[in-house]
Amino acid sequence: MPAADKAEITDILRKIRKIELRTRGLVRESIGGEYHSCFKGEGIDFEDFREYQPGDEVRSIDWNVTARLGTPFVKKFVEQRELTVFLAIDVSASGNYGSHGPSKRELMAEVAALLAFSALQNKDKVGLILFTDEIELFVPAKKGSSHVLRLIREILYHRPMRHQTNLSPTVHILQNHVRRRSLVFLISDFLFPGDLAAELKTVSRQHDMIALQVSDPAEHALPPAGRVRLEDPETGEQIEINTSSMKLRRAYAEEAARWQGELDSQFRRLAIDKIALSTDRDYLPALHAFFKGRHGAQ
Repeated sequence: MPAADKAEITDILRKIRKIELRTRGLVRESIGGEYHSCFKGEGIDFEDFREYQPGDEVRSIDWNVTARLGTPFVKKFVEQRELTVFLAIDVSASGNYGSHGPSKRELMAEVAALLAFSALQNKDKVGLILFTDEIELFVPAKKGSSHVLRLIREILYHRPMRHQTNLSPTVHILQNHVRRRSLVFLISDFLFPGDLAAELKTVSRQHDMIALQVSDPAEHALPPAGRVRLEDPETGEQIEINTSSMKLRRAYAEEAARWQGELDSQFRRLAIDKIALSTDRDYLPALHAFFKGRHGAQ
């Protein structure tokens, strides 16, 4: 194996190990318990019969078994805690941007790893969907540390074949190939055209969907940097602007605020919880606030 390839593999393993150690630590210290409190399996499963004991509810008696055996028997149930969790992550070209340290893609990867290890600790199955305007990768939900590490490797190092974004293929997968009701974390910057409400209306009823919007501060307000050339990473379209103009910066900020308000409104109409994350801020306070609010609302 060439030395360059060995160095690249070593670097990949080092980054995966770094994320594993950081996120596992956070899961043990706080996030794991909050996740466990918020997300529970649905319903109860029948386990067995046992003889009736004083204090058992009469309605739990199985009269068929009682008649057959000549003594009262009740049904025994266990809570079904296991969840199926899917991480649906936007890997289109706009995620490569980051004006303050980490790119949006890197932030998405670390938050996804944290959620994956939280699910692992909770004994939930975890699956992965990486999407652009097509499905780049679909990994069915499974349990186990090695499986979670594979997901993190794919999130960090998958090289997308496409650059643009379209939710339709992801919605199709969730509706037609993920039959069991699942907890879906939809992680994206949501910088793509189309009617989000129309795309997610049906699938948000089928699954418990939570949106994590990852953004960069420069997407909300332009710094005064003089004449700059901006490029849309998904289409390649370029435009030159003069950011010294206060009028232009104000108009940009107003349009960004209008777009953000409309996006938030669509999530509210769909009853989809949203977590806002930014490349220039620690993501833990936002996650803590979300888990606390969600648990309190249950």
